[in-house]
Amino acid sequence: MTAEKHVSRMNGIDLEVLKATIGAIQKDPALGACRFRARNAWLGGTRNCSTISGFHGAGQEMVHAEPFLLNADEPAVLAGGDKAANPVEHLLNALAGCITTSMVAHAAVHGISIDELESELEGDIDLRGFLGLDPAVPKGYTNIRVKFRVKTAPENLALLKELAAFSPVYNTLVQGAKVEIDIEAC
Repeated sequence: MTAEKHVSRMNGIDLEVLKATIGAIQKDPALGACRFRARNAWLGGTRNCSTISGFHGAGQEMVHAEPFLLNADEPAVLAGGDKAANPVEHLLNALAGCITTSMVAHAAVHGISIDELESELEGDIDLRGFLGLDPAVPKGYTNIRVKFRVKTAPENLALLKELAAFSPVYNTLVQGAKVEIDIEAC
């Protein structure tokens, strides 16, 4: 009789925690509803800083041990100080991070081992739209390319591409989300 090997971590993911979360949401789908928040303050010029302190998830408020600060600026060509990534670069970072996490976590649940994973992203924006020079030109990205290099068994590559599509940021970009803007006096 051979002992069944119990794997509690794969790809750096704690499978017991992840499977417990999946099980809890399957039992009570309302636990899957999350609300993420960020506060942003203008720091002058093109600089601003977002603070992320917590979120609502699994039916309760979750507070990070320390707030996360995300600075943004623009390059000199756009009258910025070039002191931080600009917001559209942050979007590429968010996309890369979310697809990576989605692939790695879903791969772990499927028993797929990943030894290395890195990505390169590029996006195309025509500044004529952002600068209001041509109303026919889109104001944001018109195309984003993501290239992953993954060290895993070759037969896993096709499934990993499917697993990447579980990324919430990827889905938000591909399918769009309603964005409501409210401006009030302070």
